[in-house]
Amino acid sequence: MTEQMLEGVNPTRMELLEIRKKVILAEKGHKLLEEKRDALIEKFFTVIEKRNTVKQQVDAGLHGAFGSLIQAQMLLGEAQVEDAASLSLNIGEFSFETDNIMGVKIAKINTEHLREPSPPSYGFSETCASLDDAYQKFSALLPLVISLAEVEENIQCLSIDIEKTKRRVNVLENSLIPKLYATIKYIEMRLEEQEREDFFRRKRIKALMESKQQ
Repeated sequence: MTEQMLEGVNPTRMELLEIRKKVILAEKGHKLLEEKRDALIEKFFTVIEKRNTVKQQVDAGLHGAFGSLIQAQMLLGEAQVEDAASLSLNIGEFSFETDNIMGVKIAKINTEHLREPSPPSYGFSETCASLDDAYQKFSALLPLVISLAEVEENIQCLSIDIEKTKRRVNVLENSLIPKLYATIKYIEMRLEEQEREDFFRRKRIKALMESKQQ
Protein backbone atom coordinates (compact mmCIF):
# COMPACT_ATOMS: atom_id res chain seq x y z
CA MET A 1 0.00 0.00 0.00
CA THR A 2 1.38 3.43 -1.00
CA GLU A 3 2.19 5.62 1.97
CA GLN A 4 0.24 8.87 2.05
CA MET A 5 2.17 12.11 2.27
CA LEU A 6 1.44 15.75 2.97
CA GLU A 7 0.24 17.66 -0.08
CA GLY A 8 2.06 20.54 -1.68
CA VAL A 9 5.49 19.74 -0.22
CA ASN A 10 8.68 20.88 -1.92
CA PRO A 11 11.59 18.41 -1.56
CA THR A 12 14.05 20.90 -0.08
CA ARG A 13 16.29 20.78 2.98
CA MET A 14 14.41 23.70 4.51
CA GLU A 15 11.12 21.83 4.10
CA LEU A 16 12.72 18.71 5.58
CA LEU A 17 13.78 20.62 8.70
CA GLU A 18 10.28 22.10 9.11
CA ILE A 19 8.58 18.71 8.81
CA ARG A 20 10.99 17.18 11.34
CA LYS A 21 9.97 19.95 13.76
CA LYS A 22 6.32 19.13 13.05
CA VAL A 23 6.99 15.46 13.85
CA ILE A 24 8.44 16.41 17.23
CA LEU A 25 5.41 18.60 18.03
CA ALA A 26 2.94 15.99 16.78
CA GLU A 27 4.50 13.20 18.84
CA LYS A 28 4.62 15.42 21.91
CA GLY A 29 0.95 16.35 21.38
CA HIS A 30 0.09 12.69 20.85
CA LYS A 31 1.71 11.74 24.15
CA LEU A 32 -0.06 14.53 26.05
CA LEU A 33 -3.42 13.58 24.54
CA GLU A 34 -2.86 9.92 25.45
CA GLU A 35 -2.12 10.96 29.03
CA LYS A 36 -5.23 13.15 29.10
CA ARG A 37 -7.36 10.34 27.64
CA ASP A 38 -6.11 7.82 30.21
CA ALA A 39 -6.64 10.27 33.09
CA LEU A 40 -10.16 11.09 31.91
CA ILE A 41 -11.03 7.39 31.58
CA GLU A 42 -9.75 6.74 35.10
CA LYS A 43 -11.82 9.67 36.41
CA PHE A 44 -14.81 8.45 34.40
CA PHE A 45 -14.82 5.06 36.11
CA THR A 46 -14.40 6.73 39.51
CA VAL A 47 -17.49 8.86 38.81
CA ILE A 48 -19.34 5.77 37.55
CA GLU A 49 -18.66 4.02 40.87
CA LYS A 50 -19.92 7.08 42.75
CA ARG A 51 -23.03 7.20 40.55
CA ASN A 52 -23.77 3.53 41.21
CA THR A 53 -23.43 4.00 44.97
CA VAL A 54 -25.63 7.11 45.08
CA LYS A 55 -28.19 5.54 42.73
CA GLN A 56 -28.52 2.51 45.00
CA GLN A 57 -29.13 4.84 47.95
CA VAL A 58 -31.70 6.86 45.99
CA ASP A 59 -33.50 3.75 44.74
CA ALA A 60 -33.67 2.30 48.24
CA GLY A 61 -34.82 5.63 49.68
CA LEU A 62 -37.50 6.10 47.02
CA HIS A 63 -38.79 2.60 47.62
CA GLY A 64 -39.28 3.34 51.30
CA ALA A 65 -40.64 6.86 50.76
CA PHE A 66 -43.19 5.80 48.15
CA GLY A 67 -44.19 2.87 50.37
CA SER A 68 -45.06 5.33 53.17
CA LEU A 69 -46.81 7.65 50.72
CA ILE A 70 -48.99 4.86 49.37
CA GLN A 71 -49.95 3.86 52.91
CA ALA A 72 -50.90 7.48 53.64
CA GLN A 73 -53.02 7.65 50.47
CA MET A 74 -54.78 4.44 51.46
CA LEU A 75 -55.57 5.82 54.94
CA LEU A 76 -56.38 9.44 54.06
CA GLY A 77 -57.22 9.37 50.37
CA GLU A 78 -55.26 10.96 47.54
CA ALA A 79 -57.10 14.29 47.77
CA GLN A 80 -56.25 14.85 51.44
CA VAL A 81 -52.62 13.87 50.85
CA GLU A 82 -52.42 16.36 47.96
CA ASP A 83 -53.94 19.08 50.16
CA ALA A 84 -51.33 18.38 52.85
CA ALA A 85 -48.52 18.38 50.27
CA SER A 86 -49.64 21.79 48.95
CA LEU A 87 -48.88 23.26 52.38
CA SER A 88 -45.22 22.23 52.22
CA LEU A 89 -42.74 25.08 52.63
CA ASN A 90 -40.40 26.25 49.88
CA ILE A 91 -37.09 24.38 50.15
CA GLY A 92 -35.07 27.29 48.77
CA GLU A 93 -32.99 27.43 45.60
CA PHE A 94 -29.92 25.80 44.10
CA SER A 95 -27.70 27.15 41.36
CA PHE A 96 -25.46 25.68 38.69
CA GLU A 97 -21.75 26.32 38.58
CA THR A 98 -18.88 24.81 36.58
CA ASP A 99 -15.85 22.86 37.71
CA ASN A 100 -12.81 21.73 35.76
CA ILE A 101 -11.43 18.19 35.44
CA MET A 102 -8.40 17.85 33.14
CA GLY A 103 -9.65 20.77 31.05
CA VAL A 104 -13.20 19.42 30.90
CA LYS A 105 -15.93 21.73 32.19
CA ILE A 106 -18.46 19.85 34.29
CA ALA A 107 -21.59 20.97 36.10
CA LYS A 108 -21.54 21.55 39.84
CA ILE A 109 -24.74 22.16 41.78
CA ASN A 110 -24.50 24.73 44.57
CA THR A 111 -26.89 23.82 47.39
CA GLU A 112 -25.83 26.52 49.86
CA HIS A 113 -29.22 28.26 49.62
CA LEU A 114 -31.30 25.13 50.23
CA ARG A 115 -33.12 25.19 53.54
CA GLU A 116 -32.67 22.45 56.11
CA PRO A 117 -35.64 20.03 56.31
CA SER A 118 -38.30 21.51 58.61
CA PRO A 119 -41.23 19.86 60.40
CA PRO A 120 -44.36 19.36 58.26
CA SER A 121 -46.53 22.47 57.94
CA TYR A 122 -49.81 20.57 57.83
CA GLY A 123 -51.93 19.79 60.89
CA PHE A 124 -51.06 16.50 62.57
CA SER A 125 -54.64 15.92 63.68
CA GLU A 126 -55.82 15.69 60.07
CA THR A 127 -53.09 13.38 58.80
CA CYS A 128 -51.36 10.16 59.85
CA ALA A 129 -47.95 8.81 60.83
CA SER A 130 -47.42 7.29 57.35
CA LEU A 131 -47.62 10.76 55.78
CA ASP A 132 -45.15 12.12 58.34
CA ASP A 133 -42.84 9.23 57.55
CA ALA A 134 -43.12 9.87 53.79
CA TYR A 135 -42.41 13.57 54.32
CA GLN A 136 -39.25 12.84 56.32
CA LYS A 137 -38.00 10.22 53.86
CA PHE A 138 -38.52 12.43 50.79
CA SER A 139 -36.87 15.37 52.57
CA ALA A 140 -33.84 13.24 53.42
CA LEU A 141 -33.63 12.06 49.80
CA LEU A 142 -33.36 15.54 48.30
CA PRO A 143 -29.55 15.96 48.74
CA LEU A 144 -28.98 12.49 47.28
CA VAL A 145 -31.19 13.19 44.25
CA ILE A 146 -29.30 16.45 43.60
CA SER A 147 -25.98 14.63 43.97
CA LEU A 148 -27.15 11.93 41.53
CA ALA A 149 -28.17 14.56 38.97
CA GLU A 150 -24.76 16.22 39.28
CA VAL A 151 -22.91 12.92 38.87
CA GLU A 152 -25.00 11.93 35.84
CA GLU A 153 -24.17 15.25 34.18
CA ASN A 154 -20.47 14.76 34.97
CA ILE A 155 -20.56 11.32 33.34
CA GLN A 156 -22.07 12.78 30.17
CA CYS A 157 -19.49 15.61 29.99
CA LEU A 158 -16.58 13.24 30.59
CA SER A 159 -17.78 10.68 28.05
CA ILE A 160 -18.12 13.38 25.36
CA ASP A 161 -14.60 14.70 26.00
CA ILE A 162 -13.12 11.19 26.18
CA GLU A 163 -14.49 10.42 22.72
CA LYS A 164 -13.22 13.76 21.41
CA THR A 165 -9.75 13.09 22.84
CA LYS A 166 -9.74 9.55 21.43
CA ARG A 167 -10.51 10.90 17.95
CA ARG A 168 -7.66 13.41 18.19
CA VAL A 169 -5.26 10.67 19.34
CA ASN A 170 -6.34 8.45 16.44
CA VAL A 171 -5.93 11.25 13.89
CA LEU A 172 -2.40 11.93 15.08
CA GLU A 173 -1.49 8.25 15.42
CA ASN A 174 -3.05 6.90 12.23
CA SER A 175 -3.00 9.87 9.88
CA LEU A 176 -0.86 12.92 10.60
CA ILE A 177 2.27 11.32 12.10
CA PRO A 178 2.49 8.56 9.43
CA LYS A 179 2.05 11.23 6.72
CA LEU A 180 4.84 13.30 8.25
CA TYR A 181 7.21 10.33 8.32
CA ALA A 182 6.26 9.35 4.77
CA THR A 183 6.91 12.90 3.62
CA ILE A 184 10.29 12.95 5.36
CA LYS A 185 11.17 9.68 3.63
CA TYR A 186 10.08 11.10 0.26
CA ILE A 187 12.11 14.31 0.67
CA GLU A 188 15.20 12.40 1.81
CA MET A 189 14.94 10.12 -1.24
CA ARG A 190 14.53 13.09 -3.58
CA LEU A 191 17.48 14.89 -1.99
CA GLU A 192 19.61 11.77 -2.35
CA GLU A 193 18.60 11.53 -6.01
CA GLN A 194 19.51 15.17 -6.54
CA GLU A 195 22.88 14.64 -4.85
CA ARG A 196 23.59 11.65 -7.11
CA GLU A 197 22.56 13.61 -10.18
CA ASP A 198 24.75 16.53 -9.10
CA PHE A 199 27.66 14.14 -8.48
CA PHE A 200 27.39 12.56 -11.93
CA ARG A 201 26.90 15.98 -13.54
CA ARG A 202 30.05 17.33 -11.86
CA LYS A 203 31.92 14.18 -12.80
CA ARG A 204 30.81 14.50 -16.43
CA ILE A 205 31.74 18.17 -16.56
CA LYS A 206 35.15 17.39 -15.06
CA ALA A 207 35.69 14.64 -17.66
CA LEU A 208 34.73 17.05 -20.48
CA MET A 209 37.09 19.73 -19.18
CA GLU A 210 39.95 17.23 -18.89
CA SER A 211 39.36 15.97 -22.44
CA LYS A 212 39.42 19.53 -23.77
CA GLN A 213 42.69 20.22 -21.96
CA GLN A 214 44.26 17.14 -23.51
